[in-house]
Amino acid sequence: MASYGDRTQARWAAPNREAFIPYSRKDIIELCLEDGQLLASDADKFREFCTILTAYYHFKFHRYLERLKDNYALFNPDADTKTITDISTHDLTDKEDTLVADFQHILERANYILIPQNSLERALAEESLIKLKTQVDLADFDHLICYCRGDIYEKIKLKKFYFWEKELTINLFSRVVLLLKFKNKAYFESKKTKSKDLNFTPGKMYLYFYKNIPKYDLELLFPNIKISMTLKDRLLFGIPAIGAAIPVILKTLPQLTLIAAAILFFTVGTVNVLNLNVREEEIRDFMPVLVATLSLAIALGGFAFKQYS
Repeated sequence: MASYGDRTQARWAAPNREAFIPYSRKDIIELCLEDGQLLASDADKFREFCTILTAYYHFKFHRYLERLKDNYALFNPDADTKTITDISTHDLTDKEDTLVADFQHILERANYILIPQNSLERALAEESLIKLKTQVDLADFDHLICYCRGDIYEKIKLKKFYFWEKELTINLFSRVVLLLKFKNKAYFESKKTKSKDLNFTPGKMYLYFYKNIPKYDLELLFPNIKISMTLKDRLLFGIPAIGAAIPVILKTLPQLTLIAAAILFFTVGTVNVLNLNVREEEIRDFMPVLVATLSLAIALGGFAFKQYS
C-alpha cells in the first residue's frame, strides 16, 4: 500500500493539479525578483508594472462584485433592503442566470475546482466520518454548484472505547464553496412539507464558505439534510430500554390490575373481576382507581420521557 507521502506526491504530480499558489501577491513579486532574470535597475520598473496590473484586476473584479451583489439581493434570504421597481419573471430568470455564471467565473479564476454532479452524488453516498444515517434530496434545488480547493489527506485520531485511539487518514477539502438555489414554495407544498419545518426559505439562494471539510461529509453542509440514527444505534438504545422497562412494568402491575378490574366491572360485570383477585369494594371506591391511574401514568410517562431524551 502506498504511504501517505506517496499518495500526496502522486496527486500533485497529476496533469490536472491545482493552480493555486500558496503565497501572497507581495511575496510572489519578491520571488520573481529573486529569480535573477531581471537586472537590478529594472526591479523598480517591475514593481510599478505589478502595481498597475494589480489596479487593473482590482477594478475589473470590482465590477463583478457589484453585479453579484445587485443580482444576489433579489434572492437573498436575509435581505434587509427593498427594490424600487417590480421585477418580471423573465428578468428575474436572467438575473439568476447571470449571478450563477459570474459566481462560477470568479471561483474558477480563484483556482477553485468544480465538483461535478455525479462526483457529488457519489460523495454523498459514501460512508461519512460521522456515523449517522443522512439523506439529502438533490431534487430540492434549481441550482446546486459546489467548488473546492485543496484536495489533501490528513491524519486524525479518533477515540474508541474511551481509552483506545485509532489513527485515520482522511481526505479533506481545504476550502469548499457552495451555492444552493431552492425550488419555490409550491414545490415543497406538493411534497406535503410545511414551511415551518424547513431550515431554509423556498425560492431563495444560499452561499456558503467552509474550511477543512472531509470529502465524504459534504452532505452535512446542506440545510435540507435529514439525519437519523443507524440500525446499530437504534439497537444500542432499544435493547437497554426494553430491559429497563421490565422492572417498571412489574412495579406498576398492581395498578394495571386494579385499572383493568375497574374497566371490566363497569363494562361486563362482577364475575370477571373475581378472576383478577381484586375486591369489589376497591373498585367501587373511586379514589384507589384514580390513584392507581395517576401512579401508572407518572411511572410509564417518566420512563418514556427518559428514553426519548
